[in-house]
Amino acid sequence: MKHWNTPVLEVIESLGTSAREGLAPDEAARRLAKTGPNAYRQAKGESLASQVLRQFKDVSNIILLVAAALSFALAAREGSGFLEPLVIVAIIVLNMVLAVTQERGAERALEALADLNSPTCLVLRVGSRIEIDTADVVPGDVLVLKTGDLVAADARLVEATGLAVDESSLTGESEAAEKDASALPEEDAAIGDRSNMVFSGCLVTAGNATAVVTATGMETEMGRIAGYLNETQRMQTPLQLRLVRVVRAISAVALAAAAILLATGLQQGEEFWAMVLAAVSLAVAAVPETLQLIVTLSLTQGVHNMVGKHALIRKLPAVETLGSVSVICSDKTGTLTQNRMSIRRMWAAAPYLPVSVPVAVDGAVEGVAELDLLHKLALASNAAIEPDGEGGSRIVGDATETAIVRLLTEGGETREQLLAERPRVGEVPFSSARKMMTSVHELPQGGYLVLTKGAFDRLPFAPAPAEELARRQEAHDSFAADALRVIALGSRVVEELPASGDLEELERDLTFEGIVGIIDPPRPEARDAIETARRAGIHTVMITGDHAATAAAIARQIGLIGEKGSVVTGKQLAAMSDEELVANVRAYSVYARVSPEDKIRIVEAWQEQGEVVSMTGDGVNDAPALKAADVGVAMGAAGTEVAKAAADMILTDDNFATIVDAVREGRNVFSNIRRTVYFLISCNLSEIVVMLGAQLAGWGTALTPVMLLLINVLGDGIPGLCLAKDTSDERIMRRKPIGRTESFFSQLVVRATLQQTVAFAAVGLLAFWLGCFVEIPGAVAAGLGVGQTMCFFVVALSSVLHVFTVRSRGSVFTRAVSDNMPLVWSAVAMAAVFSLLVLAEPVGRVFGMVGLGWERWALSVALAVVPTLVAEVFKLWENRHETWLYRSRLVRHQSMGEE
Repeated sequence: MKHWNTPVLEVIESLGTSAREGLAPDEAARRLAKTGPNAYRQAKGESLASQVLRQFKDVSNIILLVAAALSFALAAREGSGFLEPLVIVAIIVLNMVLAVTQERGAERALEALADLNSPTCLVLRVGSRIEIDTADVVPGDVLVLKTGDLVAADARLVEATGLAVDESSLTGESEAAEKDASALPEEDAAIGDRSNMVFSGCLVTAGNATAVVTATGMETEMGRIAGYLNETQRMQTPLQLRLVRVVRAISAVALAAAAILLATGLQQGEEFWAMVLAAVSLAVAAVPETLQLIVTLSLTQGVHNMVGKHALIRKLPAVETLGSVSVICSDKTGTLTQNRMSIRRMWAAAPYLPVSVPVAVDGAVEGVAELDLLHKLALASNAAIEPDGEGGSRIVGDATETAIVRLLTEGGETREQLLAERPRVGEVPFSSARKMMTSVHELPQGGYLVLTKGAFDRLPFAPAPAEELARRQEAHDSFAADALRVIALGSRVVEELPASGDLEELERDLTFEGIVGIIDPPRPEARDAIETARRAGIHTVMITGDHAATAAAIARQIGLIGEKGSVVTGKQLAAMSDEELVANVRAYSVYARVSPEDKIRIVEAWQEQGEVVSMTGDGVNDAPALKAADVGVAMGAAGTEVAKAAADMILTDDNFATIVDAVREGRNVFSNIRRTVYFLISCNLSEIVVMLGAQLAGWGTALTPVMLLLINVLGDGIPGLCLAKDTSDERIMRRKPIGRTESFFSQLVVRATLQQTVAFAAVGLLAFWLGCFVEIPGAVAAGLGVGQTMCFFVVALSSVLHVFTVRSRGSVFTRAVSDNMPLVWSAVAMAAVFSLLVLAEPVGRVFGMVGLGWERWALSVALAVVPTLVAEVFKLWENRHETWLYRSRLVRHQSMGEE
């Protein structure tokens, strides 16, 4: 049954209750046992043990675990120390702790939803009003509502007097919804149009009512949102997908290389356990142990930077994902607009005093508000100024009336001053049925001033000439065309008040005073932020529960659509299949009167197109879409706790422009991670080639597992951490976002990786051969230990120098040293550490090395510089080739133009 589309008596009958008596206690208890508590079910969270065990599914961790087990077995068999396996285990534990720590931010969305419910409420039981726990409310209960109450459950209105309910957290509308118990909306009416219903978790801002409960718990509109929060599956972030592909590729290479190594060694008659040790070494060489650590810390650095830009990151992967965002689906109210109803235009029917108050729109004076008209509007309002508890003040009351009083205050007047001169002696409250309210004021010169404000077409004005009526209608239509909410004011002066005391008798033959146009204005910075996003290849979409005309007006003001741009409504969206929406989603930029389900459909449609989607919002109705999006962005000041708990990022200043700054930082983080991955992969691949090449050549094991771990942690890891804090150039926001399925590696990066891998491997193998077999006069005698130590030093030092190569596509000399001093100092420190290991024999012996002496050390330094020189030559050739191609295309285009 569509309760909003069914006569109330039929609804009451279907629920087996009475509007005057409510339910009997025993019947309520029976229903409670059947339906369960009026509360939201929570999804069972993942235990700590499950999170830890899940880490063992990671390929790199599996390889390290196998390597650690074999290393322990070999150490026990040969009676050697346990340094190697302990180092491997330490790396595993560190990676696991970091991964679990990232995931332990518990989801609080459902708890926040539960907090929206008032703990108690008033219901009718056998004709008496009693207070019960909200959790005990059942379908068929009759709620008794008054101003200030939180609605305990979804309910159909039975009777209502001047009822207004703030449903912004559910529908996204900034203005309180006026309710009418006698209304009968269409069957397919959106939630915001169901004026004869009240919804769980919404606040009664005016009036009183009785309503029969139609749904509780998970069956309410809020409960359905709770269900979406439970069921919505978060997709893996682009960074996670890329890292998975990289690790799998490296692991495949490692396993293949290990199999070749083992088979070749056994075929050559090598001892089995010696070949197992070689395979373990190869596995350790393949895994970039510090990759996860570097990625995590670079994301953490991004989080730190974003705090200074008014963005709080709740989930680390969101930092990188922001850099890949290609679509921003933004809520309107409070995000693109100020969430503060304001008077935009005023039109007075006749000239008054010359004193005037400017009404500013988007920073420009667009109209002049006659002070006398504003005086009368303020007198006919109930909004008041009260302390805000922080030493300031705030205006409280109906959104329309607060806009009037705010404008009056900005002009240096106060409503209290006006009331002192013309005290109010009577009032006819506003009601949704009448669409107007009246206040009566005693005049200093005697008599009474009657002021009636309300809907333009409902006020009982005195007859006027056709020309005057046409002039009024033209002004009204002009306001309506700008999607302004139009409030009309009429007045009348009487000598005496009605003897009957019925002030409604005064609401006739009113003099037309004028009209005001009110709207929730756009944020001043929204237009520039949208334009910046457009230049960065990011499509901005407005999704709102507000009316289509209002959404279109705001969208035009902020440059989201042109004058002829259209708006898709929730009804039109419901008529589309998922396939139709996916096929046409790029054509739509503004959606109005949408439901929470619609928002998820829109987000998922963009994701089906391969886009990385950010969803911004502040209300409960936004929470499911915030969770479904790649990056959910909640408003910190105006946002509900539900939205904040479901989001990945919170804006502390509720400024849409902050999202653009966050995208910039995200792109910088991604750029640094991509450089770091390129840096680590080229280093690790070269280690595999060195290990495999030396074994196939019959020279033995070039590097021990401990040497490999020292290279990966110190030579790659420490400089890599500093590389992750590098800065990108200003052109980063003029580039298109990187697609979800795009690889870390472009063709140029692949070529550079292969070139550097070959260069590293060549000098590493040459160093191993020189140390093992070539005698140098006056130097340490050749041998396996010397070969391994020379190979270690060359590979380690060349890795340290390589960190400067990957910073830019240009020469290493094009980046100023001062750009990243921590990188410079870390490189110097690691070069010193490695030199100490190979020059100070007692220190090196702890890690299985021998002293090289100055001769072999100097030779090793010369070899380590070679890959950097090769990279410089490669860059020079690539850049000149690109310049030649560019010039040839330019000449070709010019010649075609001449033809």
